Parts: sequence; C-alpha cells; structure tokens
Amino acid sequence: MKKILLADDEKDILEFLKYNLEKEGFAVITATNGEEAISLLKENPDLAILDIMMPKLNGFEVCAKIRENKKTAHLPVIFLTARSSEQDEIKGLELGANDFIQKPISPLKLIARVKTNLRKSTYNANENEILSVGPIVIDREKYKIFLNNVETFFPRKEFELLSYLCENAGKILTRLAILQKVWGSDIYVVDRTIDVHIRKIREKLGTHSDIIETIKSVGYRMKNAS
Repeated sequence: MKKILLADDEKDILEFLKYNLEKEGFAVITATNGEEAISLLKENPDLAILDIMMPKLNGFEVCAKIRENKKTAHLPVIFLTARSSEQDEIKGLELGANDFIQKPISPLKLIARVKTNLRKSTYNANENEILSVGPIVIDREKYKIFLNNVETFFPRKEFELLSYLCENAGKILTRLAILQKVWGSDIYVVDRTIDVHIRKIREKLGTHSDIIETIKSVGYRMKNAS
C-alpha cells in the first residue's frame, strides 16, 4: 500500500481528498500546515501533495526542504493551488515539483495524477544503468550524479532531465520530446520550463556547461564526449 502525505490548511478539502484517496487504496497521512508536513516525512511517504498557501511554512518552503534533504530529495511532489499563475508554476518547477493541480479539485484527476507520478517514481527507482558522458557519471539506481568524481546534488527534475540528455548523447532532443519524457504528456507546463531547468543544470556543471548544446528553435543536445 502506497502512503500519501496530504497537506492543506482547509480541513474540508483535506477530509474530502483523504476519503477519495483511501477509497482508492492509498494510506493517507495528513497535515494542516507546513511544519506538520515536514514532521510527517519521518513516516516515509511515497508521494506528497502540498497546498501552496499554508500557514507556518507554505508549500514552496516545504518542497524546498524536501529537496534539500538527501533522504527525501526524490520524493514526488504534487502542488495544489487556487491560483493560475505562470510565475508560481515556474517557481514550483525550479524547486523540483512534479505536478500541479488547480483548485477546485476533481478527485478523479487527482487520483490519476497520483498514480502517474507513482509509476514514474517506481520506474526511475528500478533503473540501474550507469550513465557516463564526459565528466558526468549518473547512477540512476541510487539517484546520484558525479561530476569529475565528486558527488553533486541535482533536484529530481534536473536529475531526470540530465539523465535523459546523457542517455541520448549526440542526439538532438526537441522540447516536446523532453517534456513528454521528463514531465509526461498528461501534464501542462509553461514554455520556459525546460530552459529554466537547463540553466540550473549548466550552473552546476560549471566549466563543463557547454557540454549541453542549445539547438536554436528546436531543443537541446548533449555532446557525445569521451
């Protein structure tokens, strides 16, 4: 049974979503503020659903703490939001959010998104291939990336994006192909999403940042370095 951490300060919504998730066979632990959500991470949930506007710590702050902790860094995170804001979505994606669902919430849509993100998480956890391109070595089983033999932390989406580029080194990958592989075809993300993540990856690669080529008006390519 998969365990879901559900955090929302609106108790009616919390109980409504908890009921529907439990009816679908999930175990659900709940929090009404960000600090409670952080404390419940010790119960090792398989996925977190976070309302953005929560007291004490908001959803963005909780997500940031999840990604900063190596034990929880790759926990799938879905944001619940009452606002339709491109700026909020970009901020969430930069922090490593996996998905967004806008209120009012359809239980069927929520359950579908939960199952999709859990499937992706399980698939990625089962990949045990070691990828090596130039100074980059990726251990996908352990979710570790080494740059010049030094372990370097990448949030989940950056990890998945860099892995996808490396496993297709030498190939031009379109933005559409990247979005479908890394974010899935069933999730809407803003046009700048990939560019934001590529910029963050290049910052971490430092002097090796030019190993990722920008193909103007098309997408990106990882140089097939030896």
